[in-house]
Amino acid sequence: MTGSAASPSFRLAYVPGVTPGKWVRTWQERLPDVPLELVAVSAAEVSDVLRAGEADAALVRLPVDRTVFSAIPLYTETTVVVVPKDHVVTAADEVSAEDLADEVVLHPLDDVLDWERPPGEPAFERPATTADAIELVAANIGLLAVPQSLARLHHRKDLTYRPLVDAPQSDVALAWPEDATTDLVEDFIGIVRGRTVNSTRGRARPEAEARPERKRTDKSGARKHCLLYT
Repeated sequence: MTGSAASPSFRLAYVPGVTPGKWVRTWQERLPDVPLELVAVSAAEVSDVLRAGEADAALVRLPVDRTVFSAIPLYTETTVVVVPKDHVVTAADEVSAEDLADEVVLHPLDDVLDWERPPGEPAFERPATTADAIELVAANIGLLAVPQSLARLHHRKDLTYRPLVDAPQSDVALAWPEDATTDLVEDFIGIVRGRTVNSTRGRARPEAEARPERKRTDKSGARKHCLLYT
């Protein structure tokens, strides 16, 4: 069981485009005896995953239901417009909504930007997913506005992107059920907030501080713990 005394572990969900790697590495350094399991979920599913206890915390895109979840904003992403490489938009370093007024701009059903509809002309129908919309951009059917990380996630050699300066932006946050703020959740909060291991809220463990002494007397040098399950 996650977080149990017998076999503690920590499950971190994350939505497409978010890269938890730097925080995972810090976790491995500070809590090598506690495996961290990464759970990839869609933006639409992440709240249900947390409610069901299938993850202890998640890297999400705001907003979340603040009556149920606690959340710590981490950073705000740049919004970009994805276009074919030979599109006229590529002549500019950045693009405004007005520049797209005569363009078909796709609006996938899993869109994570907080607007009723994108600028420009609407497509005949909304693509089911961002991945579907990327395929339509490649087929010269329209353009697509997304957070920059999603443009990178769906990178294709025949497409590129430019910053869209006056569009809504996506805020990424760490979220967890308010009634399930466990010690391991507090540990991860300390990591994303940049606290040191000896911080008063960093939950430094006496056994962790004693580990260097055990290493000097351990002649085998063997690592007995799995640091990360994926």
